Amino acid sequence: MCQRCEKARSRRIGARNYEHRHSSPACDLSELRSSHGALKIATGKSDGNLFVKRSSVFYWLLGIMIATVAITTALYFDTAVSDFMVHHRNRVVYNFMYNVSRFGDWPEHIALGLILAWIAWRRGNRKSKRIFLSMVIALAIAGVSSHVIKIAVSRARPSVKLERVEPWSRFSSHYHAFPSGHVAASTAFFGVLFFASRRLGLACLPIVGLIGFSRLYLEAHYLSDVVCAAILGILSALIVVHFFLRPIRHPQSAIEN
Repeated sequence: MCQRCEKARSRRIGARNYEHRHSSPACDLSELRSSHGALKIATGKSDGNLFVKRSSVFYWLLGIMIATVAITTALYFDTAVSDFMVHHRNRVVYNFMYNVSRFGDWPEHIALGLILAWIAWRRGNRKSKRIFLSMVIALAIAGVSSHVIKIAVSRARPSVKLERVEPWSRFSSHYHAFPSGHVAASTAFFGVLFFASRRLGLACLPIVGLIGFSRLYLEAHYLSDVVCAAILGILSALIVVHFFLRPIRHPQSAIEN
């Protein structure tokens, strides 16, 4: 009787050991797979962040190259474009461009942005209100920056025929050609709209082009003044979008707002 009990007891112990040996590797393997999966996910995130950083650096370098080529080309064709505008001037077109330049200045842009922000506020659309106010802020940054550069550079406008520049000339509007304040303000204003909504930004792009062409047609600026002003406006828009509109573009922040 005792021998039978001993045999039964040894069988039960052997069965338990067998189950433990065959079940443990499976558990260890599953734990190992889960741990490796977590490691792979973490590695993928780090690789993604690295890819984003590299792509942003690539786009910045590409933008600098494009801006350099555009400025160099514009400087080369400054005199040719100015002479072409003078020799192909028309009274009707001149009056039209004068009105475009008059109503395309920064006060009209600010008034438009504030009116749109007020309408968005009345409708309770916080996202649109922030976009329109950001457009006004970008315009202000571009306007102040361009005015400071105008005084520092004091480049004569194409309509000014005097070659001698007096010390007080830098404070005269006749020597505020570089860069174009109209184009810088308009580009910054609609640039923010473009980064917030590509479709609306592209629809408003002809407005910026028409304002820039009007400044060339009226002999208020050279081609390089307009190109550099557009670059200044784009930089101002990027700064404002980075600090003011980045929470809106993040899905989680958009839900919270």
